[in-house]
Amino acid sequence: MSLQPIHILITGGAGQVGLELQRATWPANVVLHAPTRDQLDLTSAVSIQTLFEKVAFAAVINSAAWTAVDKAETEVADAFAANAGGPALLADITRERDIPLVQVSTDYVFDGDKVEPYVESDPVAPIGIYGASKLAGEMAVRLGNPRSVVLRTAWVLSAHRANFLKTMLRLAADRPAVRVVDDQYGCPTSATDIAEALKTIVLRMIADEAAPTGVYHFVNAGEASWADLAREVFRLSAEADGPSAQVEGIPSEQYPTPARRPKNSRLSTAKLTADYGVQPRPWHSAVADIITELNTQGARA
Repeated sequence: MSLQPIHILITGGAGQVGLELQRATWPANVVLHAPTRDQLDLTSAVSIQTLFEKVAFAAVINSAAWTAVDKAETEVADAFAANAGGPALLADITRERDIPLVQVSTDYVFDGDKVEPYVESDPVAPIGIYGASKLAGEMAVRLGNPRSVVLRTAWVLSAHRANFLKTMLRLAADRPAVRVVDDQYGCPTSATDIAEALKTIVLRMIADEAAPTGVYHFVNAGEASWADLAREVFRLSAEADGPSAQVEGIPSEQYPTPARRPKNSRLSTAKLTADYGVQPRPWHSAVADIITELNTQGARA
């Protein structure tokens, strides 16, 4: 006897996390739906309602976001429409249908002034428009649907789309040395591993209406500065005969940006481990896998 299909909506399917969610290995009866922006406008209640009338979704993972941190400082309305308005609409429709909603969020909801890794109960205090818009999205989800999880993450890396790791390799192909900020600390995190954590959460929430809800953190284990991460990327790349460069660590003041970045982006994952059994692997291992995948893609090309 065949199992009934379980339909899961993935928004932001073209982003790093969305792509990895679609590459993940799911139970055979799970059907993933990852509509394009043309197919689903998250700022339109009508567009969302139309899609939900066509498919009986069992859950939603919202990985869509406005992630242009610096542009958000001047394009405030667009940032809030994507990062707060969309989640609010999804919260409303998933609550009406009594289905789980998992919202991907960010370390930017914190100001970065804490010395230790942030825990979920720490006070939020975003220092820029991007963080403020993502915090508004978190609040909309938590208030709008009691069967919701907010998963904060940070420093997302993958073999896809634009990210710090790929930028470093691109720069190393053209120059012998790069200057990288060395006084901002965080947890480099694989989009593949974020997707696995999201998969664990959403399948549990579908199967168990009493599954834990609320805010959680997921990042790979360990910590680094941006310069530390760049050095490790270049070390691994050099071992594989790829591009490499010397790294000069610099203070944030020497690399000004329109939006301030948190000095401390480290997140504690103990709560997620306790409630969902998710054990993050070390970031070095995650980065090594991404370098290997990029090299494999290059060989194929």
